[in-house]
Amino acid sequence: MMHASADSVRRQIEAVLRGWGCPAHLAETTAEVMVETDLMGVDSHGISMLMMYEEMHRLGQLRIAGEPFLRRDFAATAMVDGADGLGHPAAVMAMKLAIEKARAFGVGAVGVVNSHHFGAAGYYARIAAAAGLIGIVTSSTRGVIMVPPRAAEPVLGTNPIAIAAPVPGQPPMVLDMATTTVAGNKVKVHHLKGKDLPPGWVVDGAGRPVTDHAAAMEFVFSRKEGGITPLGGPEETGGHKGYGLALMVHVLAGTLVGASFSPIRNRTQPPDAPNNIGHLMLALDPRAFRDREGFDADIAAVVEVLRGTAPADPARPVLIPGDPEEESRAERLRAGIPIPESLERHLREIAARAGAEFLLAPA
Repeated sequence: MMHASADSVRRQIEAVLRGWGCPAHLAETTAEVMVETDLMGVDSHGISMLMMYEEMHRLGQLRIAGEPFLRRDFAATAMVDGADGLGHPAAVMAMKLAIEKARAFGVGAVGVVNSHHFGAAGYYARIAAAAGLIGIVTSSTRGVIMVPPRAAEPVLGTNPIAIAAPVPGQPPMVLDMATTTVAGNKVKVHHLKGKDLPPGWVVDGAGRPVTDHAAAMEFVFSRKEGGITPLGGPEETGGHKGYGLALMVHVLAGTLVGASFSPIRNRTQPPDAPNNIGHLMLALDPRAFRDREGFDADIAAVVEVLRGTAPADPARPVLIPGDPEEESRAERLRAGIPIPESLERHLREIAARAGAEFLLAPA
């Protein structure tokens, strides 16, 4: 397996996007989000996404040169139109605008419509935390892969939510999660690695666990019945909570901003229609609620208590949300981003079809 340098991954993504006709500034923004996602260990949402983006581009769904623009602008709120391009530039624009509004009004809420896949939600929440604010991100999805409790077939997507809070002198706390047990692309990553799945990720039409990686790919991406479980798994272990959370994330990031609901979209629109995914970016300035010094002291105390919690296994200390990503980032900056042989082969083919040089190189 190649361990590619972050710089070569960034340049490879940019080269492919530029080969498809993406303007330089949009390609740079997208590549930055994607490589940071890979560095933080979220392999399902980094350079491997070029496979899906190429197919969307081939079908005509993705308007690769689409330039995000401001559609509505009120005091503390705004709406960004993604112009049917990739979601990364539109989401970055929206979160930066939410931050500006939060600094002026205490809270900023910016929706995005006519977007596509935007990578990992946590990236955008971290932008707010880096500015000293609390960031909250929700997104609707294109895929229909979550099987609700009591159902035989999927009806919702992974519908992610991310929340980041700044911690003085330390990396931020970052919750970044799908509302399914796992993201759909994590099933794809296991398949690329030829690695079977843990029981509980995927079920068939009768609710039975599916662990074979090839069969899981079929149930998640090809078959009408079966799919990924909601967060919590079966109803008896709390799956109804993950299902409800996914539904309300769609209300915020889809219904509120005017994005499509995929089960309806898939029945009523042609294959080349843009996905019209929606996002919602929220930024909260702690100074609107209390003095900054008090907030900083309290959140530092929370972290100190959590890190000081007695572990069940001394070799596995209690973590703060965001710790695994920070550890992965440090390690991958040193040793490189792992590129499985099968993914490397796909990326070589994608680059060739885009008329781009193959640029991945060992760290």
